[in-house]
Amino acid sequence: MTDSLTHSDATEPDSPGRPHYDPRLTNEDLAPLREQRWGSYNFFAFWMSDVHSVGGYVTAGSLFALGLAAWQVLVALLIGISIVYLLCNLVARPSQATGTPYPVISRVAFGVLGANIPAIIRGLIAVAWYGIQTYLASASLVVVALKLWPYVAPYADAEAYGFAGLSLLGWGAFLAMWVLQAAVFWNGMEAIRKFIDFCGPAVYVVMFLLAGYLVIEAGWDAIDLNLVEVSITGWASVPVMLTAIALVVSYFSGPMLNYGDFARYGRAFAAVKRGNFLGLPVNFLAFALLTVITTAATLPVFGELITDPVETVARLDNTYAVVLGALTFMIATIGINIVANFVSPAFDFSNVAPQRISWRAGGMIAAVGSVLITPWNLYSSPEVIHYTLDTLGAFIGPLYGVLIADYYLVKKRHVVVDDLYTMRPDGTYHYRGGYNPVAIGATAVGATVAMLVVFLGSADAAAFSWFIGAGLAFAGYLAISRRA
Repeated sequence: MTDSLTHSDATEPDSPGRPHYDPRLTNEDLAPLREQRWGSYNFFAFWMSDVHSVGGYVTAGSLFALGLAAWQVLVALLIGISIVYLLCNLVARPSQATGTPYPVISRVAFGVLGANIPAIIRGLIAVAWYGIQTYLASASLVVVALKLWPYVAPYADAEAYGFAGLSLLGWGAFLAMWVLQAAVFWNGMEAIRKFIDFCGPAVYVVMFLLAGYLVIEAGWDAIDLNLVEVSITGWASVPVMLTAIALVVSYFSGPMLNYGDFARYGRAFAAVKRGNFLGLPVNFLAFALLTVITTAATLPVFGELITDPVETVARLDNTYAVVLGALTFMIATIGINIVANFVSPAFDFSNVAPQRISWRAGGMIAAVGSVLITPWNLYSSPEVIHYTLDTLGAFIGPLYGVLIADYYLVKKRHVVVDDLYTMRPDGTYHYRGGYNPVAIGATAVGATVAMLVVFLGSADAAAFSWFIGAGLAFAGYLAISRRA
C-alpha cells in the first residue's frame, strides 16, 4: 500500500503559504513544503545530537543502577531503541509524504481545530524538556567557569547565593545558554540543520577521547563493566529489563511524536528510514558502549562511580581538557534541545493562531516557559528522572496511538492535503465543528488511565505509562472509528 495524496477544490481566501488556504489554519511555516532537501546524513546527525546529549548520557547511566548485569542493560537499551526506530518510521511517513509538520498532520485525526489539543500538549511537554536540557547544558558552563575562575566558587552555592533552588552562578549559566539557543533558533531551519550536522560528530570525538584516557589511566583489568553489584539474575531480571526498555521509549517519546516536524524535510522516505537506522540502533549501541566503559572507568580512576559526563570531565587535571570536554557536551546538548524542544513548540504554538503566532514567536513562548518551571528540580536524581519520564510518557503515548491508528488503519494512508487547511463544513477533516470527538475522547481515556498508573501504581508499572496510554488510545480510537 502506498501513500495517497489528493487535493480538493477549496476556494478559501489566499494565505501566505498557499492560495485557497484559510488564514486561520496556515502561515508560511505550516503550509506544505515546496522543496524537501534533507538526506540520510541530516537525519543521522539529528539522532546523534539527540542521543549524545548530557540528558541521554545521564538517562542511560541511570539504567545501570537497576541491579542488572551490563550485558542485560545493553540488550535492553538496544531493544528499546529498535522499538523507537520502528515507531519513528511510522510517525515520519505521513509528514514526509505531505510535507507538513506534526500539528498539521494531526488534523487528519483530530480535526482542523481539534489538532490544537495535541499541539498544545506536545508544546507544553517540549517546554519542560527544553528547560531540563538547557539546565543540563548550563551545568557544563558552570564547570568551565569554576575551572577558569576558581574565585567564583562561592556563587555556585545555592544556599548562600541562590534563588528557587539554583545558585547565582547556575542562573548566569542557564540564562547564557537560554540566549545562545535562542540566537541559533532565530536564524531558521537551515542554520539549525548545519548546527546539528556539526554537534553529533563533535561529541563523539570527545567521548572517545575521554573513554580512552580513563581506560589508559585505570588499566583495562581494573574496569568492571557491571556498574553496580548484580543483584537480579535469572527470570527475575526479565521484568527489570522490560522496565529499562520502557524507559528508553519514554525518553525518546517526545521527539518521536513530533518527528514529522523534521521528516517533512526528507527528500524521500527511504532517506528518512536510512538516517533513522544509522542514528538509532547503530549509533545508540555505540553510544551505550561508550557510556558504560566511561562510567565504569571512573571508579578505579576517581574512587567513585560518576554517571554525569560533565562531572567526569570536571575531575580531569588538565584545564584545557576540562574546558574542551565541557564545551563539547554543552554544544551537543544545545543541538538536541533546539531540534527537539525548540522547533516542536514553535510549530505547535504557531498552529494555535497562525496569523498571530509565527514559528519564531512560538519558539520564544516555549523558551520563556522553560524558565518558569525551574527545570533543575525535574532532573535531580535517578528517581526523579524516571518519574518525569513516566509522567511525560502518559500524555505523549495516547497522542501517538491515535495518530498511527487513524493514518494507517482508518484513513489507509490517504490524505486530502488541501482539506488540512480549509474551514469549509464539507472539508474532509471538519468533523464536528472542526473537532473529532472520537480522537479527543480516546486521548483523554488513554492519558487518564496512564496517569492513574503513574500516581497510584508501582514504580515498575509506571515505567510503562507510554505503552499503556498509546495502547488504550490506539484500540479505543480504532474500535469506535470502524463502528461509526
